[in-house]
Amino acid sequence: MKNFKMTFLALFLFSSVASFAQVDLRSPLQYRRDAGKKGINVFETSKADTVIFEGINVRVGGDFALQFQGLSHENSIVGDPLVDLASNFSLPTANLNLDVQLADGMRLHLRTYLSSRHHTESYVKGGYLQMDKLDFIKEGFLSELMKIATIRVGMDQINYGDAQFRRSDNAMTIYNPFVSNYIMDAFTTEPFFEVTLQPSDFILVAGVTNGRLNQSPVKGDDGMVIYSKVGWDKQMNDDLRLRLTGSLYSSSDKSTRDYIYGGDRAGGRYYSTLATVANGGSDFDPRFNPGFGYQTAIQFNPFVKFKGLEFFGVMEFVNNGNDAVGGSFTQVGLEGLYRFGMNEQWYFGGRYNNVSGEKSDVASTNEISRMNLGGGWFMTNNVLVKLEYVNQEYSGAGFANSRFQDGKFNGVVLEAAISF
Repeated sequence: MKNFKMTFLALFLFSSVASFAQVDLRSPLQYRRDAGKKGINVFETSKADTVIFEGINVRVGGDFALQFQGLSHENSIVGDPLVDLASNFSLPTANLNLDVQLADGMRLHLRTYLSSRHHTESYVKGGYLQMDKLDFIKEGFLSELMKIATIRVGMDQINYGDAQFRRSDNAMTIYNPFVSNYIMDAFTTEPFFEVTLQPSDFILVAGVTNGRLNQSPVKGDDGMVIYSKVGWDKQMNDDLRLRLTGSLYSSSDKSTRDYIYGGDRAGGRYYSTLATVANGGSDFDPRFNPGFGYQTAIQFNPFVKFKGLEFFGVMEFVNNGNDAVGGSFTQVGLEGLYRFGMNEQWYFGGRYNNVSGEKSDVASTNEISRMNLGGGWFMTNNVLVKLEYVNQEYSGAGFANSRFQDGKFNGVVLEAAISF
């Protein structure tokens, strides 16, 4: 009853504060995903040329997120008890975003984490240069190709999988209908070169990166990663949209420091779950990283939207690139939502997520499952309040004699998000 009362007190406080946040977006930028509700269900940026270039345009934006967490946890290990969790607020997170229209069809994006779970100090998450026209070379240069092509280069997240478009990026949580990302969270920031083609309703992506989060010119770290995506996305009529994509990520064996499932330096949601008194926990709990030094991963993502009904799925396979050691994991994600209201400003739904596999051919099985039930309210285009119930469980002999042995946490989490 105490947790119940505190949760609704927090909901009232969030609503009172967030109701004052009215953001008027002016001076639109070219080929950009809008912050806020208008950016929901946007994947690759559109090739529609709807904004006239009138000179350099600088957009300063930000993201803010705050959670009220009311969780409990348990495991079967004796001798190192779990910390006592209380119903309270977690550390607020914040981003600073700079988007600059440098030339006709050329845009710069830079994101700085002002505060995050893993780093309370400010640091640059990453940035990229996006080119949808090549008029800076010569007016009309390759104009027919650039009607369907987008070039991105920088040190930022790569376009592997579609789950990244619905995930929280530190304080930027407004695209995510739930509080946390998927358990096996494919996200990394690396130096990359990427080309996207969108002929008609098809999507083709090809990219390359060195597979490293931290950069150094020291000889020996000379590996590389290739990644790609093939998909189809069509608005069948006013009521129905269908999308299906398949993505590939493959890294070499040359000390790439592969971070595809451990590249989010901001840390995870659901704070201090299954942390022990003596040994603590991890800022990256409760997500799971297979820990392969190099690997091949494939992710399939169906998306269906029929009026207010929405389905998004994840089917992902990752295999250890070291065949002598072996090991593989499979991830399944099923997400169903119903958006309603005059402008679909309300939604409720659920998500099921499961990861299972072995870290080597001789290792025991690890299995993690999570269920989320909840909903949200877009108070304005740029302000979202979410409330969810979460239950996550660990099983399999691979977690024996660890703090995750028969581990479980559940409870309610409230999150307020502002993005502009």
